[in-house]
Amino acid sequence: MLTEKEREEIERVLVRHERKMSASVEALKIVQRNRGWISDGSLKDIAELLEMTPEELDSVATFYSIIFRRRVGRHVIFICTTISCWVMGYEEILNYLQERLGIEPGETTADDRFTLLPIPCLGACDGAPAMMVDETLYTNVTRDRIDEVIAEYR
Repeated sequence: MLTEKEREEIERVLVRHERKMSASVEALKIVQRNRGWISDGSLKDIAELLEMTPEELDSVATFYSIIFRRRVGRHVIFICTTISCWVMGYEEILNYLQERLGIEPGETTADDRFTLLPIPCLGACDGAPAMMVDETLYTNVTRDRIDEVIAEYR
C-alpha cells in the first residue's frame, strides 16, 4: 500500500502529464526513493494509481536499470561495462570490487551495505573506467580509489 506521502508526491507529478501512464518512471522513482526498491505490491498500487496494469508498469520498471525490482543494499555500485571502460581496465576494477566486497555482480553484501550491478553505460567514456555509487559518478577508477570510495559509504 502506498503511503500518503508517496501518493501525494505522485499526484503532484500527475498534474504535469496529459496521460497518467507518462508519469510511470517518476512514480516508480518516488516509491523507490522511499523504500529502496519496487516490490510486487508497490508495483500493483502504483499501476492502479496510474490506471495501468501491473504488467504494463513492470515492463517500464524492468526496462530501466536504475529501477530495482528486488531488494538492494543501502548503496548500489554500478560498474560500467562499455568498450571504453573495458579497454581501460574494467575487468581489473570489477575483479577488485568482487574481491573487496566478497560478492559477484547482482549480489548484495551480507551486511546489506552494497549491491554490485553492471550497467551498459554511464556516459563517462572520457573518464574510463567508471563506476557510480548511488548517484555519484567516479571516473578514472583505480584499486586505491575504490578503497577510498567504499570508505565514504556507511
